[in-house]
Formats: sequence, C-alpha cells, structure tokens
Amino acid sequence: MKWFAKLERKIGRYAIKNLMMYIIVLYALGIVVFLYDPMVYYAYLALSPGQILKGQVWRLVTFLIMPPGGSNIFFTLLSLYIYWSLGTTIERVWGAFRFNVYFFTGVIGTIAAAFIIYAIYGEMADYYMMMVGTEYINFSLFIAYAFTFPDAQFLLFFLIPIRAKVLGYLEIIVYAVLFITGDLASRVMIGVSLLNVIFFLLLTRNLNRFRPGEIKRRRDFKKKVGAAPISVNRHRCAVCGRTSQDGDDLVFRFCSKCEGNFEYCQDHLYTHIHVTKEDLERMKNKH
Repeated sequence: MKWFAKLERKIGRYAIKNLMMYIIVLYALGIVVFLYDPMVYYAYLALSPGQILKGQVWRLVTFLIMPPGGSNIFFTLLSLYIYWSLGTTIERVWGAFRFNVYFFTGVIGTIAAAFIIYAIYGEMADYYMMMVGTEYINFSLFIAYAFTFPDAQFLLFFLIPIRAKVLGYLEIIVYAVLFITGDLASRVMIGVSLLNVIFFLLLTRNLNRFRPGEIKRRRDFKKKVGAAPISVNRHRCAVCGRTSQDGDDLVFRFCSKCEGNFEYCQDHLYTHIHVTKEDLERMKNKH
C-alpha cells in the first residue's frame, strides 16, 4: 500500500482530528430528535435515495444522526461512550488520516448501497432505507478495534471478560449469517457498506506473502537454510511484539523521532505513538 502512504504524506494534514467527537455530537442531536418525534427523522432526515434525487441532498449527511441503541436511552448513552472510546483509541494508533479514510469509506459504502438498492427496487427501496442509519458503520468501527487490539477485554453482560478479537469474530459470523439468509437488499447493504473492513485488511495486513513469487522465494529460502528454527530474535516490534521469526516478509525499522532504541514493524512504523524523554523516565522509575 505504498500509494496510500504517499497519499497520506500529500493530503494527511487535511484530515479531521478528533473525528469521533464530532460524530458523537451528531448522535447527541439524533437523541434529541428521537426524543422529540422519531417521525421527524424518518420524514426529513433519513437516507432516502428517492428523496435525495428530488433535491433533498442534506439526507446524505443527516442520516448519520441516527444514534445506536434505538429507543432505550440508557443503552444509547452507553453505546455513545463505547464508540467514542473505540474511535478515539483507533485514531491515536492509526493517525487521523487513516481513521478518516476508514470511517468515511464506510459512510460512502452505506450511501452507495442505498442507491444500488434503489436502482433495483425503485421507490419501494425508500421504505427499507428509512431504517438504515449507522449500524454497519459502527460495526466496522468495532471490527477495526477488535483486530487492532485483539487482546483487549470487554465485560460481556458486565460480568464475563472476553477478548476483543473473540467478539470481532462473533460479529463477523452474525453478519455472515445475515448475508447468507437475508434477501437481496440485505446482501447488498451488508456487502457494499462494509467495504471499509476490506480496506482495513489491505491497510493493516501485508499481503505480499500470498503472492506466488513470494511463496516461491520463501520455499527456496527454506530449502537453502533448512527448516530449523532460529533461537535468537534479532528484531522485535515495540507495539505488537512480533519478531523476525514471525515471518520472512516482516521489515523492522528504528524510529528517528522516538527517544531510546525502539524498533517497529512495517505495520506500526508510521502509526505508533512516539516515545518521549518523559516516557523513558517513567519506564525507568517503574523498574
């Protein structure tokens, strides 16, 4: 994804920082609207391709105010806190530009899916799209967190500790079942609106290992040096802990902006939080 790194260097300064804070403000407005009269949202603000084509272009943005949690105000407020925490954490790790691209790709995918469904069903699609808000965008946000911080723990039902990656896999299974058993509109909505998840996988996973040339290179390398494991790890990523034994295709570099000798893999070289002198002092005091 070298092209993406070049794009980030060119226009990264235009990214919206603290994006999740603005999204939470939109959700807060949505709570006010739903408490006043939910029909205001469905009649004037929902994602309705038919009405958008008639000139109500504000719906391309206002559909984002539908808050997660439905009519249960307690669950809604809890959801807002969770998504704010997830989004701000991801932005700190990825950087504002990558998080902006990920989130808005989900928004664009949701809008594109709505118009595809409208092209298939015509005006009948508007009744289906009235109920579409940010469900799939929030789902993709959780997936991004679950696979960025797989060992983070959540309390299921406020009691049972469970790792983020387990919840992430369960969410994927649920949506896979909905995709298989749902109607055409549901399949289009799930498939297109979650394109940002695929984009995330391309950004955060090194896909070179699956190329035929790379597979052949690794096979030839093993034939030359043998399959015996190397007992000494020369490199270790300070963020994810991966070492040179975890893959022949991993590349490690030292960061010139970090204090101390901290080494990072190619996935975290540009996304990690730089270590300052104060951080080093705190580390020494702990030991």
